[in-house]
Amino acid sequence: MIERSGRIPAFALAAALTRAAGGVLRAKSPGGPGLWERKNYAGRAVTLHAGPACALAAALGTARVSPAAGFAVAAAGACGAYDDIAGAGDPRRGFRAHLSALRDGEVTSGLVKLAGISAAGLVAGAFLKERPLDRLLAGLVVAGAAHAVNLVNVRPGRAALGVLALGAPGLLRPGPGARIAAGAMGAAAAVLPDDLGERAMIGDTGAHALGAALGAAVVAGNGRAGLAVHAAAVVAAAVYGDKVSAVARGANPV
Repeated sequence: MIERSGRIPAFALAAALTRAAGGVLRAKSPGGPGLWERKNYAGRAVTLHAGPACALAAALGTARVSPAAGFAVAAAGACGAYDDIAGAGDPRRGFRAHLSALRDGEVTSGLVKLAGISAAGLVAGAFLKERPLDRLLAGLVVAGAAHAVNLVNVRPGRAALGVLALGAPGLLRPGPGARIAAGAMGAAAAVLPDDLGERAMIGDTGAHALGAALGAAVVAGNGRAGLAVHAAAVVAAAVYGDKVSAVARGANPV
């Protein structure tokens, strides 16, 4: 009963922390307001405060359950923040685009981000599981989920809605993974109104952190068979990343 009751507090705490952190960031805007302003797909001015706010809430909520998983979520958010700043204006997305740039001798901020998130996922996997194969699968799921959520972060609210939809099944499973999923969902729910209203975007910072939290929830709630299934799913999402993003945009993926 304690485990079940922990889901609602985890959701509520993450939502409250996200709203509070977002308010502080909007009031302070470290580095100046210009650093926090972007144009969305429709050319409307939005702010980036929601991204670090939900990343902080997701990382702290996850760390309360598993410090190693919390580290991976924080690292994913930090890597996303680096790309939000260093890669601003770069239209290239997905593994293929960044690997193509690498073949031409260019190390993009997106490639640095992907490498950092992958490394953080593997480190977390090494702490979360005992056997080598399970550790590898766990790292792949955490890093792959972080990437998968960012693939749908192409229109207002898509990533936050995706986190709510993908996290919901995790609430039905017993164990610590349910609290991690609830925290990620609480953070996503808190930013959703401003995201859908095109007043804010969560950017790579928020999308990667929320995705890593979902991956951590999967790792906490599954054995090898479940990890293998989820690992296959995130690998498929990465391979067909362009089509996944096209579907999220509402375009014809063919």
